[in-house]
Amino acid sequence: MRPAEIRALSAADLAKQLEEAHRELFNLRFRLKTRQLSNPRELGKVRRNIARMETVLRERELAGPSSSGGTGTSAGPVGPQAPAADEADKA
Repeated sequence: MRPAEIRALSAADLAKQLEEAHRELFNLRFRLKTRQLSNPRELGKVRRNIARMETVLRERELAGPSSSGGTGTSAGPVGPQAPAADEADKA
């Protein structure tokens, strides 16, 4: 499933698709262990689809409060911080 197709799904549909993908991954693993799986590459395809769906869910989770004007607090940007005032005096 393409990322654009995943983004077009509603939250309920996306959850349903994700559950189906997890079920399919379980079945593929089972078939792999019982040597009934003819194409092992299917495992990777399903895992990538699951990752795509979870990524879209996470994007929506992060974009949710900011797009709806929520009152959530933000910790600010993550990364290197400016040195504190007392550290600047030492230099």
